[in-house]
Amino acid sequence: LGDVIKCPMIETNEVEEMKQVIEFQMMDMMPQISMGEGLQMAGYGPLDGKVQQLGRPHFCTAEALANLTVNSVHAFREQHLLHKPEGIVVSGTGISHDALVELAEANFGHISPVDTNNNDDSRTIPSVYTGGEYRLQSPPGLNPAKEEFTHVAIAFEVGGWHSSDLVPTCVLQTLLGGGSSFSAGGPGKGMYSRLYREILNKHHWTESSEAFSSFHSESGLWGISGSCRPEKTREMTFALVEQFHKLKDDFVTDEELDRARNMLKCNVLTQLESRLVLFEDIGRQILTYGKREDAATMCAKIDAVSKEDIRQVVRKAIQQPPTFSTVGIDIKNVPKVEEVTQWLGGDLPKKQSTKSWF
Repeated sequence: LGDVIKCPMIETNEVEEMKQVIEFQMMDMMPQISMGEGLQMAGYGPLDGKVQQLGRPHFCTAEALANLTVNSVHAFREQHLLHKPEGIVVSGTGISHDALVELAEANFGHISPVDTNNNDDSRTIPSVYTGGEYRLQSPPGLNPAKEEFTHVAIAFEVGGWHSSDLVPTCVLQTLLGGGSSFSAGGPGKGMYSRLYREILNKHHWTESSEAFSSFHSESGLWGISGSCRPEKTREMTFALVEQFHKLKDDFVTDEELDRARNMLKCNVLTQLESRLVLFEDIGRQILTYGKREDAATMCAKIDAVSKEDIRQVVRKAIQQPPTFSTVGIDIKNVPKVEEVTQWLGGDLPKKQSTKSWF
């Protein structure tokens, strides 16, 4: 691993092959991923004419792909690895601490930092949440027999990795849950979560609906997404807005909260049973916090989350402008972000009667 970082052999033909793979991935990108990209770019929109760091695309764009060369790959490695050895974390499981320190010193101890303060590209500049809208009308799929759905998502800013709202937001996401209209397998699929009960089971035209979150050092996004046939996207968007109003106006039930806390603890503990996940968790926590919290501490924080904490997170989040993202081959029926903002503010349209299976 040390040799791979310090002196990798990167050939031109390898880079060109990977560029072809990236280009194929761009052509075949799932709409859910494109919608998530849109949320980031719209949520942290340009300020003073400049693109914010959290508003940059996560995946390589077609414009940037042409600039990808052997030299640019080496330059990136030198700037973010060799010039900043203080950012390298060596983590491991199944090995004694002293032995790991000895190996780390032997392989990485000689790397000296290089002053790059004059390089603006190497500095992290905190991003400011703006809210906004992203709309992408995608081309029809190659399979004409496959039914195409339109995807919508509404998100708000929440605290980042260092926020006291981090754990309540995770509990809230688990409580909302959700998923696809088709679910195979046994118990434990979250089918008693709120979005399953109040959107997927209530509206037969719903293809999927689920809560999501993404966290960064200084900020994060939390929201709800859904997909359905194009002609039902307005109803789908309104159904998502209703969930935000319910969370703002009413406490979640004790049963929902207990189930969400237990499910989140189960997910954390199950993941940490894998050594692959364990040493990655160690590395990520050291990079983020400078220390690692054990599973018992994390479970105690989850148990401490109350229904008041949940409502406080929601109320604080929706005071800000929303971020709205939609992707599909037909998005003409999707409302604009200005109308969604009015709905969230309480100016709701007359509710149409809907048939329910329950």
